[in-house]
Amino acid sequence: MLGYFNTLSNWGRWGDDDELGTLNHITDDVRLAAARAVRHGRSVSCAWEVAAPEDMERSTTTCPCAADMPGAENMPAPGFRNDRRWGFSSERLGITFHGNTLTHVDSPCHIFWDGTMYNGRSHSLVGAATGSAWAAVTAAANGIITRGVLLDIASVRDVPWLEPGQGVFPDDLEEAERRQGVRVRSGDAVLLRTGYGRARHETGAAGGFTQAGWHASCLPWLHEREVALIGADTPQDVQPSGYEDVLMPVHAVSLVAMGLWMLDNCDLEACATTAAELGQWDFHLAVAPVRFAGTSGSPVNPIATF
Repeated sequence: MLGYFNTLSNWGRWGDDDELGTLNHITDDVRLAAARAVRHGRSVSCAWEVAAPEDMERSTTTCPCAADMPGAENMPAPGFRNDRRWGFSSERLGITFHGNTLTHVDSPCHIFWDGTMYNGRSHSLVGAATGSAWAAVTAAANGIITRGVLLDIASVRDVPWLEPGQGVFPDDLEEAERRQGVRVRSGDAVLLRTGYGRARHETGAAGGFTQAGWHASCLPWLHEREVALIGADTPQDVQPSGYEDVLMPVHAVSLVAMGLWMLDNCDLEACATTAAELGQWDFHLAVAPVRFAGTSGSPVNPIATF
């Protein structure tokens, strides 16, 4: 597995100043092909709802009549002072999106290996005050628009969901392709369904650090197919990883060596149900990260349109 840092490396592949990594596989032609994947016009979300107060700190201000708000008399707009009929509500939110519950995208600066980020940049480019000056989520400011492919591994194994600690291997990916009549190609986003979303819906379980997910042996397969983005209904890596001294090999090799962006903690149940109903396992996928300057990712709501 450690050899993957060399054999799967994309450092310099798109130039020494490249911050997009595998998103470079998403060409104009790939986006056009993604648009042609829309054959029914049906859209579904692949994200979990962000709950309050469990997932975020939330403070809501309500003002039934804005003209009564303290300081309204000093507002420069006369309508603010005089209009007695309008009011408003607003929020202040605090959120930590990395972890095992919220749906989010990881940009390459999220993980270091031996103090180094994607394309050989030092971890010192990430500072407490301003965040990352390299490969932050704003590198994807134009959005991640491509063809998505759902590989339903739980269905391949004929189980409602994979048990925690069960890894997904290349043979599983190819069996899913065969059963579903689809093939992953360059520029695709591959979404991996372990069935954990169903377990979470039915049992309410979320979090923990033992989970199903990608086994590191899938990384050469993803590299060979030129996958642009991977997602899963767990935080990606199977845990335990199978490598005693490497905590998250899929995260480490993907983000640091390959520049492979990741969608953690998707809810793929509606996507899987729709795909099975329509008999269509590819779709137009739209992911729009919030343009948080210098951050290592963003909460997202991936939309699959069939």
